[in-house]
Amino acid sequence: MSWPLLPFRLEAITLRALLVALLALLSTLVLVLAGPACAQSAARLLPAQSEMLFVSKQMGVPVEGRFKRFDAQLAFDPKTPSAGQVTIRIDLASVEIGADAEGELAKPGWFDSTRTPYATFKSTHIKSTGAGRLEVAGTLNIKGNLHEVLVPVTLTQNGAITTASGAFALKRLDYRIGDGEWGDTSLVADEVQVKFKLAFNGIGAI
Repeated sequence: MSWPLLPFRLEAITLRALLVALLALLSTLVLVLAGPACAQSAARLLPAQSEMLFVSKQMGVPVEGRFKRFDAQLAFDPKTPSAGQVTIRIDLASVEIGADAEGELAKPGWFDSTRTPYATFKSTHIKSTGAGRLEVAGTLNIKGNLHEVLVPVTLTQNGAITTASGAFALKRLDYRIGDGEWGDTSLVADEVQVKFKLAFNGIGAI
């Protein structure tokens, strides 16, 4: 009496085996694809040990300013730096350079910080250039003006804290910082030096 059911049972067994094999294959693909992302350390910025500075020249005299509020999102594994990603956001209203200048910098011709409160940097590629040294390429966005920048970075470690420090130059007029009468570069130089020190927890040994 059981013989008529045999083909159905064999078909059911075969179908189950096929489903199990497909699920195993999908699981393997997910692990392979997710592997590089999972290997990246989700680092945490330590604001109290970090700084974001800039130096401009007014009539040839260097003037240093700083931003008091900024944050950084970093996924980075020193063993595979090219898979890393970093995004930095700077609160333009937090500029500190002297009371008179701070009021001027908030205006539309400068940072226009009411309408465009943040400057952002987002990496597009990270390359190792030696022990503890990186070259980070990315897009800098200030007031809706986007330009590619290349930033050399030095990594140092002290216990669980990893510090990324570096400097690069930008042209303020590329980002429409100092429109109108302030476009005269004999008063305020076009080139601005940006200096940073970003301290993180959660990065593996370099």
